[in-house]
Amino acid sequence: MFTHLFRKSRPANMTRDIDVNGHYDPVPVTLLTGFLGSGKTTLLNDILGDCRMAGTAVIVNEFGTVPIDHGLVRTGSETYFQTTTGCICCTATSDIRVSLHELHDALIKGQVPAIERVIIETTGLADPAPIINSLIPGGAPALGLRDHIVARHFHLSRVITTFDVLSGRATLDSLVEGWKQLAFADDVVLTKTDLADAEHDWPHELALLNPGARFHDRHAGTFELSRLFDDARYSISGKAEDVQGWLAMEALARRHDHSHDLNRHGDEIEAVSLTYDVPLDPQALQTFLHIVTTNTQSGLLRLKGIFAVSDNPERPVVAHAVQHRLYPLQRLNAWPDGDRSSRVVLIGQDMPLKPIRELFEVLAPKSARRKRPLS
Repeated sequence: MFTHLFRKSRPANMTRDIDVNGHYDPVPVTLLTGFLGSGKTTLLNDILGDCRMAGTAVIVNEFGTVPIDHGLVRTGSETYFQTTTGCICCTATSDIRVSLHELHDALIKGQVPAIERVIIETTGLADPAPIINSLIPGGAPALGLRDHIVARHFHLSRVITTFDVLSGRATLDSLVEGWKQLAFADDVVLTKTDLADAEHDWPHELALLNPGARFHDRHAGTFELSRLFDDARYSISGKAEDVQGWLAMEALARRHDHSHDLNRHGDEIEAVSLTYDVPLDPQALQTFLHIVTTNTQSGLLRLKGIFAVSDNPERPVVAHAVQHRLYPLQRLNAWPDGDRSSRVVLIGQDMPLKPIRELFEVLAPKSARRKRPLS
C-alpha cells in the first residue's frame, strides 16, 4: 500500500533547487531502524515536529498487510509521506528504489518542492544489510534506468538505530536482526532509559558490538535531534568486522523470489492482522490485550493496534505491547485517517495463530454491550 502527502509550500531554509533538466544535488537518505517496539515511530514524530527538520520526506515500511503506523506518524499536509507494507528487507532492492524513484518523479514534475533529506523507517524485523546494499555504490546491481536515476539523485548518509534498554538484551540473545541493526548504525538512540536502571552503562556495553557508533540517551537533557543528521556518506569504517562480511554475503545472495509472503519474515516470524468494523466493547478489548500479552507461550514480539470502542467511537484507542509488556492505552482526539475500523497487528515467533483469531472473534461481537469506559 502506498500513501502520499505532499508539501504545499517551500520552507524558507530550502537549499536544493531543480534545474530545467530535472537535475538537483543528491539528497541524503537516513535509514531509521531498530527492533520491534524500540521507539522508531516516536523518534520520527519528534523529528518531524522539529522546525529545523523542515523539508523531510518520509518512507515508512510496516510488516504485515494491515498498516498501523501510517496513521500514527504526525506528518501533516507539508510532508511527502509514503508507506509500504510487507517485509522491506526481503525485497529491499525493488521496494526502496521504487519508492525513491517515485519521489524523484514527483520532484521533477513539480508535484512536490525540493527536499532536504529522506528518512526511511524500516520495520523492526529488517535486516539492514540488503537495504544498505541497495543504497550504496558497489552494492546491489542496477536493474535498469530507474536504479541509475536513484543512484544519481540519492545517497545513503547515515544509519540511526533505536535500542530499547528494557527488552533489548533479550532481543540480542535471540534474534540476529537486533545485532545487525546495532552493528550497522552510525548513531544508536537509547530509548526507555527513564524506566530502567539509571546507573547501567549502556554505551560501554553496546560499543562492543559497534565501536564506531555514537550513543545518545533519548531522555537525557542534552539529547539533540539535529546531531543525528550530519550530511555525510555512509561508511563501514570503524564498525565491527562482521559488517563488511554481511554486506559481501548479501551482495552474493540471489533475491529473485517475488512470491514473498507479506506476513512472514523467515521461517518462524510472522504477523497476524485482525480487523473489525464495529466498535469494540472496552472491557472485551482489555480482556483480549491482557490474554495475548500475558501468555508467555504466545511467542509475541510486538503488538500494535488502533481500536474503535463503543464508549466513544470518535476517539480511538491505541495499544502497544513489546513482548509481554503492555504499555498504557492511549486515547486519540480523533481518527488519524478515514478508516474507522479496529485493526491490530501481532508479530511473533511460532505464535498460536488459530487461538488468537478465535479469541478475537469471540470478544469482538460483544461490542454492543456498554461497560466501564477506557481512559
